[in-house]
Amino acid sequence: MAYAYTEFLTISTIFIIQLHNMGTGGTVCNFKGEGATPSFFAEGDVVLGGLFPLHYRPSSYVPSFQKKPQATHYLYFSPRTLRWMQTMIFAVEEINKRQDLLPDIKLGYQIMDSGDDVRASLRSSLVLVNGQPADAGNHSCAGVGRAVSPVIVGDAASGVSMAVLRTLGSFHIPLVSYFASCSCLSNKREFPAFMRTMPSDAYQIKAIAQLASYFNWTWVGVIGVETDYARFAIQLFLEESSRLGVCAAYSHFYPLVLGKKDVVEVTNVIKRSSAKVVLNFSGESELQSILSECRRQNVTDIQWIASEAWATGKSLWKEFQDLLSGTVGFGIRKAEIPGLGTFLKRLRQSDADESSFFAEFWEETFECKLNHSLNTHTHGDAFPRKPCTGRESLERVYSEYSDVSQLRVSYNVYKAVYLIAHALHTLSRCENGSGPFPNQRCVDVREVLPWQLLHYMKQVRFSVLGEEVSFDENGDPVASYDLMNWQEGPDGSLELVKVGYYDASLGKGNDLVINESAIRWHRTQQVPRSVCSDSCSPGSRKATRRGQPVCCFDCVPCADGEISSQTDSLDCTKCPLEMWSNKARDQCIPKEVEFLSYSESMGMVLTVVSTLGACVTTAVSGVFIFFRNTPIVRANNMELSFLLLLFLILCFLIALTFIGEPTDWSCMVRYTAFGISFALCISCILAKTVVVLVAFRATLPGSNVMKWFGPTQQRASVFVCTSVQILICIVWLITSPPHAAHNTVYQSAKIILECAVGSALGFWGVLGYIGVLACLCFVIAFLARKLPDSFNEAKFITFSMLIFFAVWITFIPAYVSTPGKYTVAVQVFAILASAFGLLSCIFAPKCYIILLRPEKNSKKYLMDKSNKKHFVKTSSF
Repeated sequence: MAYAYTEFLTISTIFIIQLHNMGTGGTVCNFKGEGATPSFFAEGDVVLGGLFPLHYRPSSYVPSFQKKPQATHYLYFSPRTLRWMQTMIFAVEEINKRQDLLPDIKLGYQIMDSGDDVRASLRSSLVLVNGQPADAGNHSCAGVGRAVSPVIVGDAASGVSMAVLRTLGSFHIPLVSYFASCSCLSNKREFPAFMRTMPSDAYQIKAIAQLASYFNWTWVGVIGVETDYARFAIQLFLEESSRLGVCAAYSHFYPLVLGKKDVVEVTNVIKRSSAKVVLNFSGESELQSILSECRRQNVTDIQWIASEAWATGKSLWKEFQDLLSGTVGFGIRKAEIPGLGTFLKRLRQSDADESSFFAEFWEETFECKLNHSLNTHTHGDAFPRKPCTGRESLERVYSEYSDVSQLRVSYNVYKAVYLIAHALHTLSRCENGSGPFPNQRCVDVREVLPWQLLHYMKQVRFSVLGEEVSFDENGDPVASYDLMNWQEGPDGSLELVKVGYYDASLGKGNDLVINESAIRWHRTQQVPRSVCSDSCSPGSRKATRRGQPVCCFDCVPCADGEISSQTDSLDCTKCPLEMWSNKARDQCIPKEVEFLSYSESMGMVLTVVSTLGACVTTAVSGVFIFFRNTPIVRANNMELSFLLLLFLILCFLIALTFIGEPTDWSCMVRYTAFGISFALCISCILAKTVVVLVAFRATLPGSNVMKWFGPTQQRASVFVCTSVQILICIVWLITSPPHAAHNTVYQSAKIILECAVGSALGFWGVLGYIGVLACLCFVIAFLARKLPDSFNEAKFITFSMLIFFAVWITFIPAYVSTPGKYTVAVQVFAILASAFGLLSCIFAPKCYIILLRPEKNSKKYLMDKSNKKHFVKTSSF
């Protein structure tokens, strides 16, 4: 900025302003420089100033500070800006014709070219607020021929507006911009006299960030011209986009005056990046060189996002149609201004003969040369132009000047004039005694000072063309944009198609509306993709890559039991305890319930074996019943044998209760029935073992043992031994009974439906008591194994107990370590194995003799093989 002011101090048309008391109107000034400055001018009671960039892209020039600076040469002339100027004139004339708005006041105007340049704009702004002499030879304030302007409509560029404000702001001269959108201008401490009809970039940036997020463009390139406008806009975009999950692949600034090296550099940045969507903050002129280089390097697959500075401009289309088709961007809301089109087209060659601005436009539009032309600008014509014929007409040619189909900036100019007019109207209605100034006084509208007018401008609210216009505390209007899409018309011309809108007044979530079906994209029928990493599908989560932006990530599948149901999930969610993730990891489904069922192969085998065991035991019982009068059956207490067979049948059948879906009742039945049935079996075997041992002792001289262990006592011993087990089971059921439980520990993906033992003490108490009975049987049988007898049953009881111990000792570690339904299978196997062991060891030898060696199943045979006395004693049992 210091350089800009240095430039300003060197120009030949400098003003030396000496203001002693501006508040009272007393001024002493000397005009130093050339007086005649091209402008549109009309006298009035209040003259409105206007700054418009009619020319742009000044040629590069470095002052020597040793001689008078040369006149600035501009590369381009803007017919569109001429329309903006004419819109201001149209609005002033329209207001002057109205009787309801400033009926007794005539507005005037003085509109000048700012050249889109700080130096030219500062010079023009000082001319507007200080006036200028009617002729170049008059150098005193008394000879001022044009009234000063208390307010200026302008400028278009944010950077230029800032420079003007820093010069005029000390004097509180209002500046109402129609196109300066930099959010920095909302700072009222730095720019207290600034207002605008153009929304702040803060809202445009929100709209663009939401646009990128809407189309899932998470990897966007950002470029901008090295100005305050682009700097603040890009900074805001980086902040806003990060909150929406959009990352900048790069942010690159390029100079306002682009050299060949600068153009190549920015094009290379675009070319090297994987981002296929590029957002540009600049005007149309700065983008021309970049697009030319992109075409030269074949960078033609870029989807452009336009800032409002060029979103509705048409000057780039003719040359860069192939690169810019499908461009999207937010433009200012357009309007139809009745009568403006007719007003613009009434321009004739006679008007061009009297104004240098019109002369230049006429010659540029019709490519001819006027006689005695006031135009001093040339824009690279290779050959002298032919003379104008006088038959040229704007009705027969297309020009941005007369095109009223996209009145956006023009509408902002129109509103700016009405803003000032309504403020002046309110001021003119003021009555002394109720005014806002000291002593509650009012001021004459014809003598209003800038700061007084500013006071009313900040409070004004009005309606224009059906729109309610108001301003916030920063002098900004309510943000409203149209989303524009650049489409090729049937004749190849540019059609700016509205495909959505952004309205900040609708509130968050409703402010952006997009008609996606109406959009035509650049070289594709589908939405372009611009991502650093492809989206993570449901069933996975994003894992950020170290040292890279959050938009660059890897997709990590969710772990077992976790899901992500949305795209680009940051975390996976654990499924509830009763559920598990499906194969795709995008849904929680009920866990598979597992238990030992009759329908599966293992359950079938165990059922068959259990049923077979019961049938075999029943068959053995039938054999024993059929041969109940034979010595083999009658030996060793026939009654205990039949009881043992009955209880073995129960043991085989109880194994079936362990198969099938567990319930609380089935769990209680299976464990208690198992404990009691095996206690009965072992009790019977124990009684039989004791009988063998007691019978031998009874054969000794003087022994009377058998009378204490007759059949009644044997039955009683079985009852007593079993009663202890029944008591243990009752205590177990009362305190903490077995119950059905869902086990999710062994297999996370399955629910194992099993019987929890409830009280571990009760469970191991039942097993332990069976073990105690088995140990007594084994010890007594072992002691009686060598007793002389033709059929000593103690030997087989000893073997049966050894098998019993082997089975249940093996069962304990297998039970503890086996998961799920296999635990139940181990229990069933232990029951069946021990039952088969008892059946085979105790009854198989007897069945062998009964069925296959009947000659041995006789009293004579047994007496011949054993001591007769011993036999008589034992056979009575």
